[in-house]
Amino acid sequence: MPGDIVLRRAVAADAAAAADVYLRSFRAALPTVVRPHTDDEVRAYIRDVVVPLRETWVAQAGDGTIVGLMVLDGELLSQLYLDPEWRGRGIGDRFVALAKERCPGGLTLSTFQVNKPAHRFYERHGFTAVEFTDGSGNEEREPDVRYVWRP
Repeated sequence: MPGDIVLRRAVAADAAAAADVYLRSFRAALPTVVRPHTDDEVRAYIRDVVVPLRETWVAQAGDGTIVGLMVLDGELLSQLYLDPEWRGRGIGDRFVALAKERCPGGLTLSTFQVNKPAHRFYERHGFTAVEFTDGSGNEEREPDVRYVWRP
């Protein structure tokens, strides 16, 4: 149940579980996108950079399992990933509401053009596509879309 989910700031002990959520989510949602980093590199980045240096939030289920990850970097919603088995339960909606609360002046984000479910999700939350790129500006070299939300 979504009511059993707690959104809280990540701590160092959450890094491994948060990285696993990212990896499972990326594989499920973006099977055609080539990741530029190994699983171990992703785990190290989340442990050494994301959790200690960014505003990192996790969604924790009642049994203590980490099932979602959201990262804010100023007005940039840089990451929002859910464990594939936990999609469709309102957790992403809660993360976006939290991001808007934390950044009331507005948010920006990028998502891959192939990720149509993400486009529908963000557009449903009031984000507007403002730029489509050829992917030359991201590590994956995958065409993406920049979205903006303004209150």
